[in-house]
Amino acid sequence: MEASKPPGITTSAAKLKLAAFLWLEGFKEACCLHRVVILCSRSRKLLVRTGQCFLLNGFIFLGSLFVLNSVVIPTLQWILPDQCSQFDSQKICDIGGSLKFYSFLRSGLIQFLYVFWFYPLYVFSIVLSTLWYNDIAKYGYDAMGRSKSTKEESSSQIKSSEKPNTSHIKRLSGLGGVMIGIGEQVYSILLLSVFFLKVYATGFIPFIGKVLNFLLLSWMYAYYNFEYKWNFNEVALDRRLDYFESSWAFFAGFGSPCVLAIFFFSPLVSYGIMAILFPLFVLTATGSRAEQEISFEKSKWRGARVGRLPIFYIADKVS
Repeated sequence: MEASKPPGITTSAAKLKLAAFLWLEGFKEACCLHRVVILCSRSRKLLVRTGQCFLLNGFIFLGSLFVLNSVVIPTLQWILPDQCSQFDSQKICDIGGSLKFYSFLRSGLIQFLYVFWFYPLYVFSIVLSTLWYNDIAKYGYDAMGRSKSTKEESSSQIKSSEKPNTSHIKRLSGLGGVMIGIGEQVYSILLLSVFFLKVYATGFIPFIGKVLNFLLLSWMYAYYNFEYKWNFNEVALDRRLDYFESSWAFFAGFGSPCVLAIFFFSPLVSYGIMAILFPLFVLTATGSRAEQEISFEKSKWRGARVGRLPIFYIADKVS
């Protein structure tokens, strides 16, 4: 007879399989970009805002970078060469300061373009895109035809997945509710800012830094994607964090396609690609049934629980 596996090994294997299935479900959920087409077909305002976001970040911003790298810099290299073989006259090449002067002039012109064109365009894109993202999420949410009962159902599903002894802030009506809402938004911004610094710091860790950076970025973008939906559903901040950390495998999978698209590019190119893709993933998150998917996968693995992972522990303590 074959020896039975110890209970601890069996439980660990079941948890690992459940985490893998949840990650895969999150990845598949993020790739359901057909929802963007459906929502845009229902709302002209959403279609216009999404088109404006693509025009600004894709055509203008990324197009400008493409023109710089493919046209401007090669032209400057031809006009102001830095190698003797590129000079027609050997006399010019014999002058020692010519190469240094041409190199300095070329670098100065490129930096001039960055300072007075690309960096202002970068800041302008961030500010305007942030405003547009909120509009896109709102129009997408309206296009879903969310009713009050749907809102309460989504909130209750998140609440039911939490621990029974978890204490939550009860939303008040009137001025008290407004103050709590403002406080949650300010704290959320501070929390995510500290978390972003942690993501940035992991990139400098030898050997495993890139892997940790990818994982933390996946969680960060997944949270950003779902935050708009949770805001419209009026889910309290502590419930969001508890639900997110309890379903960490699903959200790691959901954020992975977003990070894969930008992970191997330069910072400016990565921003341009992200600025195009981010509203698409926001709409995908808005139209998703993440609560049902997570509950369904967990129900298939009776007795197995991936457990809560304190993703925001450090950021929460610092905040």
